[in-house]
Amino acid sequence: MLKRITYNSPIVLTFAALSLLSLVLGGLSGGAVTQLLFCVYRAPLTDPLTYPRFFLHVLGHSGYSHYMGNMLLLLVIGPQLEERFGSSSLLSAIFATAFVSGLVQFVLFPHAALLGASGIVFMMIIMSTFLVHKKGTLPLTMLLVFVLYIGGEVFRGISQSDNISQLSHILGGICGGVFGHVLTLYAGGNKK
Repeated sequence: MLKRITYNSPIVLTFAALSLLSLVLGGLSGGAVTQLLFCVYRAPLTDPLTYPRFFLHVLGHSGYSHYMGNMLLLLVIGPQLEERFGSSSLLSAIFATAFVSGLVQFVLFPHAALLGASGIVFMMIIMSTFLVHKKGTLPLTMLLVFVLYIGGEVFRGISQSDNISQLSHILGGICGGVFGHVLTLYAGGNKK
């Protein structure tokens, strides 16, 4: 019998709630708040909002379907990662992935904006393959996920004119691989 509902994954649930709040604020402002805070683009370094955008862009979404596509995967994968690796480690991985993708966007794509949590989702997808990793082994599931997801993004980046989101996915996957490896091998992330 159900006794209570728990806030079982504080980082993941808070991320989803903040993303929803940014979506609502963007909708209410006709996109002005999204443009101001929740997407990263080439702006003057003297603009004080340039720096928070390197992180906040992962909370912004272009619409409800964009939000839902990212949040469904985040809510399925994220709690397992948070339970295994800890809230602070997952938060660090989110911040690092947001910063890397935001900085690369800022430097390499001066005439385009980036928003959305898909880089974070790709980070979590790759990182999740380390949940069953044993020291001294390389899981075939990780290789397959990397080839299918990241390989697919590389292909789309080459074959389509919109390579910005693909680069965010690739960077997220790389960050997930790095964090998954480090947390599993060096921080006691593997409890087996």
